[in-house]
Amino acid sequence: MDINYLIVWTVCLSCGLTIARTARIRDQRGWAIVSAAILVVTGVVLSISPNWASLAGGSLWLLLVILPTLLLSKTNHLVYQQSYRQAGKLAKWVSWLHPADGLEEYPQLIRSLEMAQMGEMVAAKDILTQHQDINSIRGRYAIMMLYRIDAQWEELLVWIRDRFPEKVLLNDRDLIMNYIRALGETGDLNGTVQWLEKFEHGSIGKDPATLNTVRMIVLAFCGQVEIVERLFAHQLKMFSDELRQFWLATAEIAVGREETARERLRSLSNSIDISLKKAVTWRLSHTVVDLDRTLTDSSKAILARIGTELDHEERYGGAGRNTGKPAYVTYGLIGVNVLVFSIELVTGGSENIQNLYQLGGLAPIAVWHGEWWRLLSATFLHINFLHVSLNMVGLYILGEFVEVSLGVWRYLVAYFFSGIGSMAVITMITMLLNFRGSDLTVGASGAIMGMVGATGAILLRGWLADKSPVAAKRLRLILFMIGLQVVFDLTTPHVSSLGHASGLVLGFLISLFLVRNPK
Repeated sequence: MDINYLIVWTVCLSCGLTIARTARIRDQRGWAIVSAAILVVTGVVLSISPNWASLAGGSLWLLLVILPTLLLSKTNHLVYQQSYRQAGKLAKWVSWLHPADGLEEYPQLIRSLEMAQMGEMVAAKDILTQHQDINSIRGRYAIMMLYRIDAQWEELLVWIRDRFPEKVLLNDRDLIMNYIRALGETGDLNGTVQWLEKFEHGSIGKDPATLNTVRMIVLAFCGQVEIVERLFAHQLKMFSDELRQFWLATAEIAVGREETARERLRSLSNSIDISLKKAVTWRLSHTVVDLDRTLTDSSKAILARIGTELDHEERYGGAGRNTGKPAYVTYGLIGVNVLVFSIELVTGGSENIQNLYQLGGLAPIAVWHGEWWRLLSATFLHINFLHVSLNMVGLYILGEFVEVSLGVWRYLVAYFFSGIGSMAVITMITMLLNFRGSDLTVGASGAIMGMVGATGAILLRGWLADKSPVAAKRLRLILFMIGLQVVFDLTTPHVSSLGHASGLVLGFLISLFLVRNPK
């Protein structure tokens, strides 16, 4: 496999998907423009000097897409943790690398949060006043922060309602989040639930962190204490302890646990964050809403659906990471593969065909004559560093979900059935066609494609048995991945398409049987 070809293929795929995902979202179109420019540069260089295309496209992709994306993610993470000073420093780097989509003003807006946190309200308001602009996304955010700093929730509601139609609200993440919170702060619980449902179906409701933050706010106002705790334990682990305490107290007040809630809120009275203290004062000074009398049957049904969907997201949306359960077998398999690759390097080299043969590479004629152990040993051998790296990344991404979903022993059955089975299929087809070539087959690709098939089987069960929209959505993603793999296999030399296809089918079939009675 040519590393240059792989880089160009990855850059084009990533940029194409970024364009498809962001082109229609107003505050993310800058990413689409940058990605389109990288595609153009890569295509031009590819037509002039193919060997330089990977360097040109890959460098631009890393510098203008991957690096600012990672920095922005870390910046937002620090904001959730109320570490505004560190967040501001990273935001400056983001604004230099990606000054579009309002990110040029982001460092100053974070600076205003830092000022408010330290009690320097005049300085915070000065910064926000300088940036307020109703026609820009960050400018509107500055205006909303001016209302929030003083807990002017009724005034914020009036400002939003008077100026923005529903279409605009549903296409501005900060606007809709603040609107939903303002509804809750002013006691309109049915409004928060109804707007949450609208938000979920909008384009900006697809981001998991944003969606779960809005869910948490609504669920807290509606007294769903246990679900809020689960969100903080898994999907919203990035929230600071103070914010967790504040929102858990909000949920407890709503459900009538006022004594516990007030104890939590009193613990925040020593916070250095002045803006949080104001929020606590607001919370303590307002009357508790009677949930049973206030929430309509429609709102209760939506809340129940959200609870079910969160269960499904933990089960089908990436089980290992969402539940916090360690996937020790997956890590062990990765370790064994890396260890075997190290043995290859010290015994003669990973690209030495004779060395790979001696270590157990798949030679169909040898298997046909009784060396059945090669069906297993070949799944742990790899031809070079790129080969083992790609396979282990794939195993890490896919293995955790399958291991947690099926359990350890069923996971091992699915893994080795796919890996050994794909090697057996290659052997049988080779011998049936009377092919006597000297090429060896090595790699965990068949087993890893088996994990793709296993994931598909688990999600198919979730869709059919549990009627889970989450499972259906991820199943479509898996089918898309399979389509990409087929295209990649057909356009890439020296790739075992037969091994990939057979591993995929075998993993799917065995997992259909294994998943019938999940643990």
